[in-house]
Amino acid sequence: MRIGTRPRFVLTICAGSFLLFLVQPMIARMALPRLGGAPSVWNSAMLVYQALLLAGYGYADMLGSLPARRQAMIHLGLFLISAVFLPIGLAGWQPPETIEPAFWVLWLLGASIGPLFFVVAAQAPLLQRWFAIAGGGDPYPLYAASNLGSFAGLIAYPMLVEPLLTLKAQSILWSLCYGALFFLVYASARRLPPAESEVVKADEASPSPHWRTMLLWIALAAVPSGLMLATSLYLTTDIVAMPLLWVLPLGLYLLSFSLAFAVMRGPANLCTLIAPLMLLIGACVAFTGGVDFPVFIALGILMVLFVTATALHARLYDLRPAPAHLTRFYLLMSVGGMMGGLFCALIAPLIFDWTYEYPILLVAAMLLLPPREPFLRLPRLLWEDPRRRVWLGALMLVAGLLLSVIGGGVLVPEWKSPMLKTISFLTIIALSVMALGHRLLTAGMLLYLMLCLSGWDKLSQSVTGMLTRSYFGVYGVADRSASERILFHGTTLHGIQDRRPGRERDPTSYYAPDSGVGQALRHAPDLFGGHARIDVVGLGAGTLACYFRPGQNWRFYEIDPAMIAIARDPTNFTFLSRCQPHADMIVGDARMTLAQQWAGAADLLVIDAFSSDTIPMHLLTREALAIYGRRLAPDGLLLVHISNRYLDLRPVLAAAAKAGGWHARLRHYMPSKQDAGRHYTASVWVALSRYPAQLDRLAGATGPEGWKALPVRPGFAAWSDDHASILPILKIRP
Repeated sequence: MRIGTRPRFVLTICAGSFLLFLVQPMIARMALPRLGGAPSVWNSAMLVYQALLLAGYGYADMLGSLPARRQAMIHLGLFLISAVFLPIGLAGWQPPETIEPAFWVLWLLGASIGPLFFVVAAQAPLLQRWFAIAGGGDPYPLYAASNLGSFAGLIAYPMLVEPLLTLKAQSILWSLCYGALFFLVYASARRLPPAESEVVKADEASPSPHWRTMLLWIALAAVPSGLMLATSLYLTTDIVAMPLLWVLPLGLYLLSFSLAFAVMRGPANLCTLIAPLMLLIGACVAFTGGVDFPVFIALGILMVLFVTATALHARLYDLRPAPAHLTRFYLLMSVGGMMGGLFCALIAPLIFDWTYEYPILLVAAMLLLPPREPFLRLPRLLWEDPRRRVWLGALMLVAGLLLSVIGGGVLVPEWKSPMLKTISFLTIIALSVMALGHRLLTAGMLLYLMLCLSGWDKLSQSVTGMLTRSYFGVYGVADRSASERILFHGTTLHGIQDRRPGRERDPTSYYAPDSGVGQALRHAPDLFGGHARIDVVGLGAGTLACYFRPGQNWRFYEIDPAMIAIARDPTNFTFLSRCQPHADMIVGDARMTLAQQWAGAADLLVIDAFSSDTIPMHLLTREALAIYGRRLAPDGLLLVHISNRYLDLRPVLAAAAKAGGWHARLRHYMPSKQDAGRHYTASVWVALSRYPAQLDRLAGATGPEGWKALPVRPGFAAWSDDHASILPILKIRP
């Protein structure tokens, strides 16, 4: 019996977790064109997922009080009832004009996927409980299998499902898998005995866990969950803004469960042993960013996440209750995971102007590590005497604080030097090694280490208002030199202003006069007359505003109110205040807001909507270009900025142009030696029009050598709302 029980339950749990991790990105792809990219919408979507997951775990916990076979009958019945909502997809409702979209999305997602997501979410805890009742042994290692299934779903969607299948085909495939999962659950339920054994009855008579233990469960689940999200944000903004990079932190987070809940305890014990040292490594890069060595720093913080999450989850495993209380254990784990996610996704952007949640969670992780004897001899000898613990610990805390202040040049800025910083850093490292074995003291040294290594500088930037944060990320305004002020989002440059007298209005960076957009805007009077109607998607620092000419009608579309506030504030940039102080601004997702504007009411439409170093996918589909074409006059001109370090977007625009009846030209601008000191940067722009003579006029006005035919990649299909993937356009560098 046991030979058949374990494989059957493992397969069922893996299949359920696999489907659960497929449905979230799939529904997000379905919803993006309809809901747009506004953060309030996607925060609401995250709340729906978290609430459904928590409800599924709560339902599993409630079923635990019933006889096993009755649990199976109820669960299989809900499986069949939820099948009414197949094939999975979004309901065809349209929101009433009077309702806030963030609230409407709660109803839309809840009604579209709620029952299906709820039933599948209950799989992992419920079947583990059934496994114990069926006499399979310790059920907790099955959670390792569950997370392997989740990891497989996480990798399968961007690598296989999305590139190969349309959304309609994905929906059908998921629905068929749901049916297969029903039969797997039924096969597992057949292993349940008609009456519970004496072992199970004795297990159910075990005392309930203490409330302090349950609070510790929540904390041990919350910190790794929050650290995973904080690592993702920090990694993709401050280290390297590479597409699909978010998969790595989430994948390592899932694998940490598999390692921590595995039967073989060696790897988990090793992670617990080295976790304090890994957290010290994380502290060294928490505030420094990854400008100089992005790959090494990225690998470092990913290792910090994996080792720390494994150590905390291993402690969670060590505190697991008897199988009778298994469902409550997983319910509270779900509560902790939700709390960590809500803190990073919703609360942190409101209360912090930088990703301060990352260093905070590093300190919290150090405090939650299991108490262990340090593996180095010196720290063990230091903390043997209880009286020595008190005075030596206090002395080390004071010394660490003073060293962080001296190294950061806080009290005496004149003392701020690389030598003093290095000496302070090395001394704090030595104190941190001595503090091993004393969690509170080690956490204090961790904090001082981060403050010494640029932490005080980052706090100073926050105090002086140089940083701004929204749900789209962290923006910074800084003076790179006496004459150059920049706007940046992590490692991605979004604007430069020349501060020298008389040059404040000069277009710079990607918008140089001879760039694609610069040429189009400079020659707008020649192309469209003196009353050209110009729409710009993406505000940035407001650089393009200074191409304005009297008589023209301009309108900006910007999804992030924080960006508008930065551009309008003359203490940051003066492009808007000098050139278009009363510029017309429309806040919201560009695709949705453009669809609501008058048709044929724009002569020139500029798409410059960057999210860190990428362009939102739903702005480059066939359907999106149809919306742009509707907005433009018949002879209108569409300019799309496709400069990107990691994606080759030329095939996307070429295929979309061919499918939509557009004609396209490409301009790859490189600053010349004569432009040195003008703060110009290389850029790639594509010009599209349904009136080919307009492109000829643009090339004739600017010089034909600057605009080339947009190359078409054979076999590349145009992106659509139903099918798109970035894998074929990733730039592969040797």
